[in-house]
Amino acid sequence: MPVSTATITLSSKGQVVIPKEIRDELHWEAGTELTLVSNASGVTLKAAPKKTGRNLADLIGMLKHDGPPLSTEALCQPVDLNEEDSSDAS
Repeated sequence: MPVSTATITLSSKGQVVIPKEIRDELHWEAGTELTLVSNASGVTLKAAPKKTGRNLADLIGMLKHDGPPLSTEALCQPVDLNEEDSSDAS
């Protein structure tokens, strides 16, 4: 993606206009939520992450397991890959 630079002027109301070419390049349309971060050399403006409408509760049950429930102890046991390999060789 090409990097564009533009010189803009701060209005008396503290507003700036992002040039159309840059808005088009970044696919920023009217209503795009932006985050403004101040730093020692000025500010950084970037698109706010889009909200997916999902929360942690939506993920419950996403990973299916066929079989009996496993205890926490069983889940935390180290996996010995050599054990599985040696049973295949017999």
